[in-house]
Amino acid sequence: MEQIVEMIQARDPEQREFHQAVDEVIESVKPVLDRNPEYRQQAVLERITEPERVVMFRVPWMADSGQVKVNRGFRVEMNSAIGPYKGGLRFHPSVNLGIIKFLAFEQVFKNSLTTLAMGGGKGGSDFDPKGKSDMEVMRFCQSFMAELYRHIGPNTDVPAGDIGVGAREIGYLFGMYKKLKNEFTGVLTGKSLNWGGSLIRPEATGYGVVYFAAEMLATRGETLANKICLVSGSGNVAQYTTEKILELGGQVVTLSDSSGYIYDEEGIDRDKLKYVMELKNIRRGRISDYAETYPEAVFTPVDPTLDYNPLWNHQADCAFPSATQNEINEKDATNLLANGVYLVSEGANMPSTPEAIDQFIDQQILYGPGKAANAGGVAVSGLEMAQNSMRLTWPREEVDSRLKHIMESIHHTCVEAARSYGAEGNYLIGANIAGFIKVVNAMLDQGLV
Repeated sequence: MEQIVEMIQARDPEQREFHQAVDEVIESVKPVLDRNPEYRQQAVLERITEPERVVMFRVPWMADSGQVKVNRGFRVEMNSAIGPYKGGLRFHPSVNLGIIKFLAFEQVFKNSLTTLAMGGGKGGSDFDPKGKSDMEVMRFCQSFMAELYRHIGPNTDVPAGDIGVGAREIGYLFGMYKKLKNEFTGVLTGKSLNWGGSLIRPEATGYGVVYFAAEMLATRGETLANKICLVSGSGNVAQYTTEKILELGGQVVTLSDSSGYIYDEEGIDRDKLKYVMELKNIRRGRISDYAETYPEAVFTPVDPTLDYNPLWNHQADCAFPSATQNEINEKDATNLLANGVYLVSEGANMPSTPEAIDQFIDQQILYGPGKAANAGGVAVSGLEMAQNSMRLTWPREEVDSRLKHIMESIHHTCVEAARSYGAEGNYLIGANIAGFIKVVNAMLDQGLV
């Protein structure tokens, strides 16, 4: 197994996030390989860590000034053993092949846990939608889809949104796909409600993270009522995480964006959350505006000289990292534990470094890894695919009920997998083992392909 890790690192030495994701899974599934020697004979680790297909392409587009710009586009189709590739598109300057591979790899196991028939993939571009006009975003999306459309389809690969890709971008992408293919199909999820989207889809990841946290707390006879919660980010996931925490009786005191974070000791109530949603979704403003509107809150700008994030250094019970990968480092984890946090439910993909995760597990707090805790988004994407196939729209209550049931099922699956391999209470090992076994067995059933 060490040789496999060394081979992966030597083959793509610059892909640090991908290496981190692979190392975590390989470490977790060692006992599975020991118990099933045929897995080694069939080289399942080498096969599952290598994408089935990688597409890279240039994306030329024209700015409002008339200047032609060029970005890179990516789609990593990681594994289709249990269904068509499924995973979001990320538009952000940090995007590179290594990040997309890591996200696609995580997506394989996340999708497996949902109980739905979805493989894993991910895509995106180093294009930054911030500061761009609607027309610039439209021209970019049309150029991006002019290449991507060759590689996707409702039974092949179904992208969705991610960071930088919301309803606006999905609309532009779908319009171009429809024009090029001359067909109206469920090739993208996250669509607007009046042309094929699903109720609860914008809320799904945030709601799911909180449902998973509630299931973890229930194992200790507790609920979210009166819990003080730290939430990072201020986008879709953070907004609806906050909404569901409030609904279940908790109190959120932080939100953030790339400029810094706000701490509101009185709590972000429904009216304040409504302001944040308007600020971020419509005005596309900065979280610092919150402190100007609500002077009881304190805004702290990002300080690049610090080796920790002060957002994670407040008294609280629960933490919901919902911004980006590796946002909680070893020092942040120390601060969280010292300030009384005993539950971490990850709304972002791999937001905790390995050193931080080690602390959470060593201290035996309730730690819900992203591939399990934030699977609600892709779960409702799968439900949107089902509704598109049947040309039906389910009511809000039905979709929310299905989402809650899926998150309960994921929690149960993680608990049982961890217990069966002698790691009771370790949701990370449980999620990795359960997702791995399902995908690998499907691969072996389908032969050497």
